Amino acid sequence: MNRKTSKKTDRTKVVFLFDVDNTLLDNDRVITDLTKYLKREVGLKRARCYWAIFEQLRTRLGYADYLGALQRCRSEYPHDLGLLAVSHFLINYPFASRLFPNALAVIERVKQWGSAVLLTDGDVVFQPRKVECSGLSAAVDGSVLIYVHKERELADVEAQYPADHYVILDDKLRILAAIKKIWGSRVTTVFVRQGHYARNSKMLASYPPADASIKHIGDLLNCQLEELLPDRIMRTPKVF
Repeated sequence: MNRKTSKKTDRTKVVFLFDVDNTLLDNDRVITDLTKYLKREVGLKRARCYWAIFEQLRTRLGYADYLGALQRCRSEYPHDLGLLAVSHFLINYPFASRLFPNALAVIERVKQWGSAVLLTDGDVVFQPRKVECSGLSAAVDGSVLIYVHKERELADVEAQYPADHYVILDDKLRILAAIKKIWGSRVTTVFVRQGHYARNSKMLASYPPADASIKHIGDLLNCQLEELLPDRIMRTPKVF
């Protein structure tokens, strides 16, 4: 995975920024599989301990730290060798099998219009492993940006991938609203209605709608570039 730095003279007309978890990859299924594995390998009590620590870390750090939670859980149960098996499960998980239908085809499609970049949050070990093993890193030619809070790093995104316009696809309205507030008309926000965040009615009511929304990531194959540019985005959100 390469972090490519673009020069200002290499400005691209349009850059597509793809979130990973529950946008291109079904992370809810990963969590379901991990939960089942935890219960089988270490029992219900330790599984609950793991997820309690996981949520504590996510609240404190601002991102999902699967391996950090496992390390903390092991400190609670230092003699449980089953926890070591869980680390093997995580590192060797078949992420490529959890890509949403047509996720790779969508990336190839938008590369005909501009640059495709992964823009995701996460830790420095597990998240890079996920994008590498899923095939997503290769699909975007190594154009991967991983931050703790991506919506706070837009200046760096611009420095790495200068563009006249950005199109960002994400399953979290909170992220899309934050980016829209900063970039304004320079970005088209596309809400991908996949995963548990996208179905959370409280969250949906807490933020303004995105410029456009799609039910599945594969629905972008039915879109034309012109439909995602500023002069075609109306005040009323566009549903594809």
